[in-house]
Parts: sequence; structure tokens; C-alpha cells
Amino acid sequence: MLLTVDLDRLDVGSGHRLLDAGCGEGRHCFGALERGAEVVGLDLDREAMRLAHRAVRRRADELETSGTMLQGNTFALPFGDDTFDRVICSEVMEHVHDYGAAVRELARVTKPGGRIAVTIPTATSEHLYLRLGDDYFESPGGHIRIFRPRQLALALSRAGLNTEGAGFAHGLHTPYWVLRSIMGLPGADESRMVRAYRMYLVRATGSPLMDWFEKRVLNFICPKSVILYAEKPAADAQAAA
Repeated sequence: MLLTVDLDRLDVGSGHRLLDAGCGEGRHCFGALERGAEVVGLDLDREAMRLAHRAVRRRADELETSGTMLQGNTFALPFGDDTFDRVICSEVMEHVHDYGAAVRELARVTKPGGRIAVTIPTATSEHLYLRLGDDYFESPGGHIRIFRPRQLALALSRAGLNTEGAGFAHGLHTPYWVLRSIMGLPGADESRMVRAYRMYLVRATGSPLMDWFEKRVLNFICPKSVILYAEKPAADAQAAA
């Protein structure tokens, strides 16, 4: 399963309530369910969740836990304060204008002592795609900013979250998006080279050797995504502060 967030590092386990804000087709939802977590996926795109919603509920039933997907807005999460033990927000912040407000909402629904993982594209890969063609940023739903991790860490801090570390992911995907940028979006899917590399990615995802090579080599050379891991201070720490 192709995950951006390291669920081991986020310490997702049995009994945790987990929110995947911007879940798309639910990759992290399924990963968290396999660990026994109770999962809620949320996304604005109803169509992206349409088929995955049934699969998430079915898999949750099989694992005797709970899983659901909701249509909703990261800027106004339909949950009370301190609801979730773990929160994931993957590849969302580069699409929104007020990412600070989105981070504050994520922090609000995280329990004291809870942990959060937020992922963004690396600035290096984004600048590379931009040099190869404007379509990457000008296509519908494209990115509206190029992030540096320090910007995101500052937003997390302002929301009361302590950044504990960073990770990198998807080194195999950087060449794929280079190809797409060269061929021009959104018509890149008509390219034989793009289609061939996509097929290679599908096969590589199931290969232990390629998984090792990506995580140990490519993610340090040409990662597509950076992940910040943070914690919301426990209630006693907040009181002391």
C-alpha cells in the first residue's frame, strides 16, 4: 500500500481514533484500519470517496473496528475539540490559501497528547516541475504555493503543536511527475512514456526490493514529499505553560 505517512512513526495502534483530513481515496484510512484504529476520512471531493467509502466500512467490519468517510471542509471540521488521538493531513496545504487556519483546525480536534502528521511536496521537486512547465501549477486543482518545511513547522507551532521530526517519501514518483511536466498537463496521460512509467510504479509498489531502494536511497536524493510529525502537548503540560 502506497502511503506517504509512516504509520509506525505516527504510532497508530489499536483503539486510536484517527482522522485523515483530505483522505481522497483513503490510502491512509485503510492502513490505519489494519492497525486496529477507528478511522474517519474526510474530503471535499465526494467522487473520490464514492467507491472507497464502502470498502472502508466493509474492511472495518471485517477487522471489528469502525471506519467511515465524510464530505467536509478542513477549515470547519465537523468534530468537537480534542476528538482524535491521531490526525493525518496529506498533500492538502499546498492547495489552500490560509494553511494556518487549516492547521489550527487540525490542532483543535487533536486530543492533548495526540500526534499529527502533515505532508507537503518538497520545495526542490516543486521548483523542478515549475521549470519544466507552468501547467503543473496552472491546471485545475493545482498547487498555489511552494512550501518550505520551516513554514509549515512555524504554522504548527503557532497552532500549539510541537514538531518532533520530519521524513521523506515517494522518491520513485519524482521522475514520474518530471515526465508529466515535460509532456504537458493535463494531456500527459496520452504519452507512452508516462503510461509506461505509471505501470512501472504499480509493479514497484509491490516489490520489497524497490520499496527498500526507495526508502533507503531515493527518498534522500529526490523525494517528492516531506512529512512533519508533531505532538499536541498533554493537558498537564498545557496547564504548566
